[in-house]
Amino acid sequence: MRQQKGSHGARRAPVENRTSLYLEDIPRGEAEARLRNALIDAHLWGVLGSETIKLDEHAAGRVTSAPVWARISSPSYHAAAMDGFAIRSSSTHRAAPHAPVVLSVGQAGTLPSGPESQYVDTGDALPEWADAVIPMENVEPLDEQDRPSVDVRAPARVRIRASVPPWSHVRPMGEDIVATQLVLPSGHVLRPVDLGAVAAAGYDSIQVARKPRVAIIPTGTELLPLGSTPAPGGILEYNSLVLAAQISQMGGVATRFDVVRDDPGLIAEAVGRAAGDHDLVLLNAGSSAGAEDFSAMVIGKMGSVLVHGVAVRPGHPVIIGLLGSDAATGRPARPVIGVPGYPVSAALTLDIFVEPILATWLGRTTAQPAIEAAELTRKITSPSGDEDHVRVAVGRVGDRLLAAPLASGAGVITSLVQADGIVVIPSGVQGLEAGERVDVRLYRTRPELDRTVFCIGSHDVTLDLLAQWLSRSGRRLVSANVGSQGGLVALRRGLAHLAGCHLLDPDTGQYNIPSIRKYMPGMPVKVVRLASRQQGLIVKRGNPKRLGAIADLSRADVVFVNRQRGAGTRVLLDHHLDQTGIAPESIRGYEQEEYTHLAIAAAIAGGRADCGLGIAAAAAALELDFVPLFSEQYDLVMPAEHAASDLLGPLLKLLMPGPFRDEVSRLPGYDVSVMGDVVLDDG
Repeated sequence: MRQQKGSHGARRAPVENRTSLYLEDIPRGEAEARLRNALIDAHLWGVLGSETIKLDEHAAGRVTSAPVWARISSPSYHAAAMDGFAIRSSSTHRAAPHAPVVLSVGQAGTLPSGPESQYVDTGDALPEWADAVIPMENVEPLDEQDRPSVDVRAPARVRIRASVPPWSHVRPMGEDIVATQLVLPSGHVLRPVDLGAVAAAGYDSIQVARKPRVAIIPTGTELLPLGSTPAPGGILEYNSLVLAAQISQMGGVATRFDVVRDDPGLIAEAVGRAAGDHDLVLLNAGSSAGAEDFSAMVIGKMGSVLVHGVAVRPGHPVIIGLLGSDAATGRPARPVIGVPGYPVSAALTLDIFVEPILATWLGRTTAQPAIEAAELTRKITSPSGDEDHVRVAVGRVGDRLLAAPLASGAGVITSLVQADGIVVIPSGVQGLEAGERVDVRLYRTRPELDRTVFCIGSHDVTLDLLAQWLSRSGRRLVSANVGSQGGLVALRRGLAHLAGCHLLDPDTGQYNIPSIRKYMPGMPVKVVRLASRQQGLIVKRGNPKRLGAIADLSRADVVFVNRQRGAGTRVLLDHHLDQTGIAPESIRGYEQEEYTHLAIAAAIAGGRADCGLGIAAAAAALELDFVPLFSEQYDLVMPAEHAASDLLGPLLKLLMPGPFRDEVSRLPGYDVSVMGDVVLDDG
């Protein structure tokens, strides 16, 4: 939660009982081994305990702590599998369509040897004398005069026109479960169907592993409760919410403690209190080496710091320790993990270090995500000394599975929200090139990936609305904002299904078509208009600098924030700078770049700039003012093969007159009368 302070360098120091704030830089495997060995020595490696719980819907998700052996067979008798008539199969051997067999119908106990046939419902016990059931639809019920009977359940006789083999339409005793057989092993995570199997085996309760109790202690004087409006320097405390949900998914029980101020004494008191009745303590933030990072000091005084700093990114400043036992309070030794404060680092720390502990305590195997090979859409760099966990969006374009790297900042929790998986770059590898094959540890199922629409190109806020509407049609829209030019290049390389584009050709004054022919030569495409939109200056509320034209950008008192090279907005700006004779170097902030219109607005709202060129909807979103300057065309460009696919069918349908168009029309600066118009179709 708190930003990590201080050095992330590799200075090493003794770790046993130290209170130094210096970070180490050890491999993940060594850190895991130190933790495992410490827990083994403290007799804390294995199932924590067992309890017997009632067999009801709440048992799903629990882990068996002992094998389940069948107490009874299921079914425990030979049972009719159909509504019909129990018979001796031998009595039907000569039955044929032209030579039917007629059997009398009796009741149970009519004769010691049984009647010739007897009506049974599905699930009824098969009479001892019978060895088959003939379904109701395969017999002709007759009365005493061999006429069709109106009482199909209790006729006098039945006519049969086909022979029946022994045990036909019968569930023999033990067909499902045989008494004494193994139903479930220990260490099995109970599914809903497992509950039925255990019940069928004769039980109304089951032995399961006790859920590990995990305390989560957020620290930081700057932390604020959820729902607050932070002033500068204040941070909403939501890490404990995320961590508690992760613990729950892993099979544990989490307790979220109140925020503790940056005071070593208060932190130590909270840790001691948590260790008294919890199996694991997570101390969130304060794990780095800053002036107010007290976690290592507290853990060292209360026990041993086993690890402080692991060569993993994000999550480098993690602390792994063991709190000593306390004879005075009867507190046993307890593991404690100092979880980094950045949200992404915190979440990944639990996946890497906490999940294996809880799996061991529950007696189950460690969770193993599905792994799929994919191609990287762009080059990524990585520090050679760290094991780098890169978040990626994943989708299938044609016959290629693609992985698009997302924002890498440890504080960007939305990168985890958007991530479809993780690519682990081993220590010693400085990066990977675009097009390289990588193994992706998937967060999503393969069918979900097959329903993913990859959109790479220019940013527009309507794409977020489009993603929401597409989700109702079973499609996922994943957008990567690389600019209009980058989107066309991505389409040419087969890296996307479509691209948002608003590239102005200065020579013709035409939007998109000349650029498509330039960057996608010879490729059949379909171009559909999404909207006509206004571009202009996004300025602070009240427009204090009185900005009203492109010429104002060269004023000495104006700081500008720009879009990245290749973005349609950047091309539009450069065109008008050239027309007005303004040199880019005369604009303060021209080299300051952002990748989206909302990022431009955020830079202005945060005081980094006085203005930027963008769309009216982005200004309105952050309650800024907008000075309209230009009207432009924003199009969706699709290779013809994708435009004709079932995957994009729901998207194209949304562009027709309807509720999506109505919603976009309510955004400032958009003209949707052109939405859905086909600008070009080479297909």
